[in-house]
Amino acid sequence: MQHNEITELQYLIPPNTPQFPPTFHLNNHQCITTDPLHNFQNYPQIQSSFSSNNSSTSEEADELNDEMGLIFNERKQRRMISNRESARRSRMRKQKQLDELCSQLHLLRTENLQLIDKLNIFSERHDEALQENAQLRDEVKELRQMITDLKI
Repeated sequence: MQHNEITELQYLIPPNTPQFPPTFHLNNHQCITTDPLHNFQNYPQIQSSFSSNNSSTSEEADELNDEMGLIFNERKQRRMISNRESARRSRMRKQKQLDELCSQLHLLRTENLQLIDKLNIFSERHDEALQENAQLRDEVKELRQMITDLKI
């Protein structure tokens, strides 16, 4: 589109339309304004129809927000219940594991005490066997001495 074509298009604008704001200018055949509300502020009939549409859409948006809020709250409530149930199951699992570990600890301590008792019994028997063995060696030594004395 060329610059002279744009000026021809201005004839299509209704005669009571206000002039462009001073910040409006052409840049590479594109219209740029620094005031984003310019179009609605300068056209009251568009602004009022937009506002009436906006109020009806606002009510619809409020209803939609309420519905979304209810859905969100329902999901949040379900998630909270699910999280509580999951936490309860987790606590039960941990308690069960703790109970099993305590039971295992009790069994292992009992077994450990029994093994210590057996070790003590075997240690005593070992000491007795060593003493008996020493006595028998002494007897063997004495008997050998007696035999050598008889041969002479």
